[in-house]
Amino acid sequence: MLIRVLSFLLESFFFVLIAAALMRAWMNWTRVNMHAQPGIFVMAVTDWLVKPLRRLLPKALAQSKIDWASLLTALIFALAYGLMWLVLFTMLLGGLGLEALVPAMFLSLLGLAFKLLLRVALQTLMILVIGFAILSWVQPGSSAYALLGRLTEPLLAPFRRVIPSVGGIDLSAIVLIIALQIGLMFLA
Repeated sequence: MLIRVLSFLLESFFFVLIAAALMRAWMNWTRVNMHAQPGIFVMAVTDWLVKPLRRLLPKALAQSKIDWASLLTALIFALAYGLMWLVLFTMLLGGLGLEALVPAMFLSLLGLAFKLLLRVALQTLMILVIGFAILSWVQPGSSAYALLGRLTEPLLAPFRRVIPSVGGIDLSAIVLIIALQIGLMFLA
């Protein structure tokens, strides 16, 4: 039971870190104001790693439209999660005879990190789309609706081109949520 609790706490902690780094990259790509929420939170959580990485990246990458420092931060967080999970797993096994498993453990670390990174990205996008869909019904004039609209528009636009609205209802959000859920099923 302790293992499950520790695993849950570790995953929850890194979920927030990875989601914040990915949100920072997405918000910068969609040119959303970072001086309002959730930008303030995202910057507070990720600045300590993103800013030094920006200085280390080549100028061409640092000045591109894609926020490579934030994406690299998300990858570092995912790798740190995988490494910490691996250390926890090794400690639970008592570290006995694990030297022969090091190459396999390294591959599982990369797989675990990549899987978590993709899962966090899909779940974060799903939260954004669900929030946008709910606010479109409840408070379509609010500033939160406008923010979520800017964040979800690049994802919803391709679906809107092929899926007609039915009775004035935009079904693109539902189709995107289903697609994201299918993506999560493949990861599971």
